Amino acid sequence: MQEHVWGMELHRGGEISLSRQIFVGARDAILAGRLSPGEALPSTRQLAGLLGVSRNTVCDAYDMLLAEGFLVSRQGSPTRVAEGLAAQECLRNRKAEVPDQAAGNPPSYPPVAHDFQTGRPDLREFPWTLWARMVKEAGENLPPSARGYGEVQGYVPLRREIAGWLFRSRGMRVEESDIFITAGATQALHLLADLLPRREGDLFALESPSHPAAHAIAASRGFSPCWIPVDQHGAQMEPLEGQQVAAVYVTPSHQFPLGGVLPAPRRAALIRMAEAQDFYIIEDDYDSEFRYAGAPISPLYTLDQGVGRVIYVGSFSKTMFPALRLGFAIVPPALQEAWRSRRTYLDVQSPVLEQAALALFFQTRSWDRHIRRMKRLYGHKREVLLESIAQAFRGSAVPWGDAAGLHLALQFPGETFSRDFISSSRQAGIRINPLSVYCPGQGDHGDKLLVGYGHLNPREIRDGIEALASFITGY
Repeated sequence: MQEHVWGMELHRGGEISLSRQIFVGARDAILAGRLSPGEALPSTRQLAGLLGVSRNTVCDAYDMLLAEGFLVSRQGSPTRVAEGLAAQECLRNRKAEVPDQAAGNPPSYPPVAHDFQTGRPDLREFPWTLWARMVKEAGENLPPSARGYGEVQGYVPLRREIAGWLFRSRGMRVEESDIFITAGATQALHLLADLLPRREGDLFALESPSHPAAHAIAASRGFSPCWIPVDQHGAQMEPLEGQQVAAVYVTPSHQFPLGGVLPAPRRAALIRMAEAQDFYIIEDDYDSEFRYAGAPISPLYTLDQGVGRVIYVGSFSKTMFPALRLGFAIVPPALQEAWRSRRTYLDVQSPVLEQAALALFFQTRSWDRHIRRMKRLYGHKREVLLESIAQAFRGSAVPWGDAAGLHLALQFPGETFSRDFISSSRQAGIRINPLSVYCPGQGDHGDKLLVGYGHLNPREIRDGIEALASFITGY
């Protein structure tokens, strides 16, 4: 290692060539203003002597600098630094003019000891070895035709398997031609927000509370919200009467985040309103595989009866793992061509290898076995959670929600949990959200916390609830 001109350190025998190191050193000196615009550089022979390298090495570095416009060279004149390149110096000058914003930096917290975030499956229990084998086998057997630009709608064998699973588990009769593979449920919402037929003044109806992503996406497309209040049974339909909406976003099988199941009369009323008032219903069925008292709830989609008003959205983030980034939507015929066109110019298709591996996971019934196993595991965790809550809070906390999913809402009658509670609990090493953060612009449900438990083991659940009880007592 040798330090020379322009603050460069040349590492001899390293993976980066000496000419590349000289190029980077000169480039950084120019951008930082250590080499001034118009300044003449040493000749290649002089610089080679200063650095103790061959002249050819310096020539290669100068050629790179000239090619990228950092230097200019004219016949009979020395090589000089080009004008207008001192970006770092300009940045420093600009920063000097701006008041210190340190006060606006996010607060620092101690490490999280007890994490009650929602929507997180237990990745320690996923069959990773089996999945790796599926990926390997799928990759070896993919036909050449599937390795290029494929079907925008998604890998046909996967769509076929999803249709079969929906029939086996929920009694849904779906044609594979109506299934569109997505990069998760969020992408489906983005696409739908673009494709929905719109009239001037159309609103986008959302449950309150609901997932922040849904109203963020709707707002980004210029929709004003129409908030639908939620009780222990899910969305209440009366506020929709007479409203001009483009779509209603609902989670009827396991309302997020309160956990209720939308009763049949409300489902029927919603379908009738969709037809009469000419809007679509986006049904997000995000985790209903994990229901611990009986079979999964029949989707709202099954009541549509060919009307074509319900767009069913599913995801594999909770049942598999979030990084898989695969989901699907059942799209009405009226929107399918527009969906294909939009997806073609958005990202063409989802990665085919993961789709093929997931199709194989379904074909071998590994999916069915995995769901049964995780359902038992999460059901036991829920029992541990409820027991821990009863023991720690002794009746002062009331669980909300159906026996399903990977979280529950916890009500503390008479209490109010503001946003300050988030930072205070984080300072205590506890990550948990008041349910009010899911009610934008609303003052509802201030007495509830949202407790995610899917990613925790029983010991972590018990310790976390005990720590939460101690914190709330002293809060």
